[in-house]
Amino acid sequence: MSIPKEPSFRESVDLMFNRAVALMDLPPGLEEKIRVCNATYTVRFGVRLRGQIQTFTGYRSVHSEHKEPVKGGIRFAMGVNQDEVEALAALMTYKCALVEAPFGGSKGGLRIDPRQYEDHELERITRRFAYELAKRDLIHPSQNVPAPDMGTGEREMAWIADQYARMNTTDINAIACVTGKPLNAGGISGRVEATGRGVQYALREFFRDKRDMEKAGLSGSLDGKRVIVQGLGNVGYHAAKFLSEEDGSIITGIIERDGALISDTGLDVEAVRAWIVKHGGVSGFPDGQFVAEGSFVLEEECDILIPAALEAVINLTNAARIKAPLIIEAANGPITAGADDILREMGTVIIPDMYANAGGVTVSYFEWVKNLSHIRFGRMQRRQEEARHQLVVDELEKISEAMGSQYSLTDRFKQKYLRGADELELVRSGLDDTMRIAYQSMRDVWHERGDVEDLRTAAYLVSIDKVAASYRAKGL
Repeated sequence: MSIPKEPSFRESVDLMFNRAVALMDLPPGLEEKIRVCNATYTVRFGVRLRGQIQTFTGYRSVHSEHKEPVKGGIRFAMGVNQDEVEALAALMTYKCALVEAPFGGSKGGLRIDPRQYEDHELERITRRFAYELAKRDLIHPSQNVPAPDMGTGEREMAWIADQYARMNTTDINAIACVTGKPLNAGGISGRVEATGRGVQYALREFFRDKRDMEKAGLSGSLDGKRVIVQGLGNVGYHAAKFLSEEDGSIITGIIERDGALISDTGLDVEAVRAWIVKHGGVSGFPDGQFVAEGSFVLEEECDILIPAALEAVINLTNAARIKAPLIIEAANGPITAGADDILREMGTVIIPDMYANAGGVTVSYFEWVKNLSHIRFGRMQRRQEEARHQLVVDELEKISEAMGSQYSLTDRFKQKYLRGADELELVRSGLDDTMRIAYQSMRDVWHERGDVEDLRTAAYLVSIDKVAASYRAKGL
């Protein structure tokens, strides 16, 4: 018996795109224009390290310029290749369209294992990569704006921003050439938590609609729901932390590189994170049962499964054994096209990556706007809000005095009501609004069209329609 061949990540994206456009009435030429990658630049550069020149290969792919600048992360990983980068760039186009961030799609990658290098070596490599891209306008505030991805973070973004500024000394908007920067280097409050926070807001919106819950065979709210998280990196950590601390969910499983932890009573996310930082893995963690073969924990009973690390972790080999009725793709492409077919037949509801992890690009958009406006959010209006609220509280205090013991204002109300929104609160508010509206646009298509069986197809339909509208408006 022949084993069915698993499509590559790029083939998966193409398959899902084709499934959606088959349900649309697009002219063939426009369909092709949206599908293909506009350009991919491959760079090979040398850096003198440890007494010799080492050559590195990097990519920057631009999928669609229906809106500019184009947006998408830069990842540092040994698995980086042109096909993967182009597929991720396509996903960014659809993701930005879905959440109404005014960007085209792009993606970058450098084939490197960052753990093999000292910090000062990584800085030299990153700056040289940034130089090679920036001199071709593949890093530019109005043309191409990268962000962190797998293997990169705030530090690398600060190096890239500084490198661009050194090359463009008179560009007043130089700091907007990249997002995901540290707060003291032009970043924005809430960017680090953004993707994980977006996963939380996505799940909250799912549980607001009885029809959605019925499709997954769930009821109630996030409170008490058993959650398994695969990957406790930035995204998985914040998603698990917020769901357990703010929504009452129980984290019954955490899967990491060296194995997994399970506990019926729930794992302390902060404690597990601290253990990983200190010991490099979950092995030896005192609370919870250790499972050496972590991938098996994907198949454990739970209400919500959150794959938040690598591509293709749910594939043809294990899809039929997945028991979670609801999967939210916090990572890019954690479910292969073949596995997606199996899960849909089983009735599993999947909240797709294109939407589920869009919190990162949404808050990146806010950071870009902040950089271009040269003022932090809340600076102009915060104290004025507080002054107006104080007027209301003063009047309520007078009523309270007149009524004596019958009525009094609680200190907690005054404390919460009097505080004007700071940057973090405004960012969270904007992210919540974005995630709600984007989900509602998918939900309407999902429930109202008989030919749309799942949220992924709905997401592609909504986003491709928006990209097509942009091209039509341009006169293409």
